[in-house]
Amino acid sequence: MERFKDRFLVVTGASKTGGVGACVAKLFAKEGANVLMLDMDEKSGERLQRELGEQTFFLKCDVSSEASVKASIETGIQKFGEVDHLVNNAAILGYTAVHETPLEEWNKIMNVNVTGQFLCAKYAIPSMLKNGKGSIVNVASAQSFMSQKKVAPYATSKTAILGLTRSIAVDYTPKIRCNSVCPSTIDTPMLHWALEQSPNPDEVLEECIDMHLLKRIAKPEEIASLIAFLCSDDAANITGQSFRSDGGIGLLIEGSKQDG
Repeated sequence: MERFKDRFLVVTGASKTGGVGACVAKLFAKEGANVLMLDMDEKSGERLQRELGEQTFFLKCDVSSEASVKASIETGIQKFGEVDHLVNNAAILGYTAVHETPLEEWNKIMNVNVTGQFLCAKYAIPSMLKNGKGSIVNVASAQSFMSQKKVAPYATSKTAILGLTRSIAVDYTPKIRCNSVCPSTIDTPMLHWALEQSPNPDEVLEECIDMHLLKRIAKPEEIASLIAFLCSDDAANITGQSFRSDGGIGLLIEGSKQDG
């Protein structure tokens, strides 16, 4: 398929091998898109650009910096033309409860996870309006709906993304569609970093798998496929929605078994 032939995608958090952003870049490039990959990891980003070829371009970008986002998207437009698709994927994670969270840590997570999505949309949307059409997918989380312990800044940031998604969908219809995807645990570098924070990573991973109704965790390629669908013309009637690709987490109330 070439659903995205000659279209221009901007994707953030795009450089980590095995991450959702890198999988999105690979899938869109495979289906004919020109792809601007934004991330702070310069070495990994340049490696991915070499792998995917000249229809992709990597730029080091701090999504929490307005100047960095503005310059990056302007460079992409000069190279590939007006923006067709934006995937806001960049995010960071922190493990603290409210009273344990330094303000600096709170602001850092909010600035990357929420302000970063706002800034990328702010500078991509005018280009989409010139184009007469566009689609945006914001990556939120299952923790937009439920929370594990000690993730107050992260869960708050991911919940805020749902409001941003609805606002973009309402404000820019009918030219621009905006949806969010809300994964639970994904087998990515972020997961492995999180597991390493525990003294018993294997035990935590098994517990995490068991929380999912499907008794597995998602592959990043699965989330990339959902994102691609939402950007594609096949989803032309979908906007302002939040899609949970979460393995059924939170559907089952555990308790004593009863007959009948």
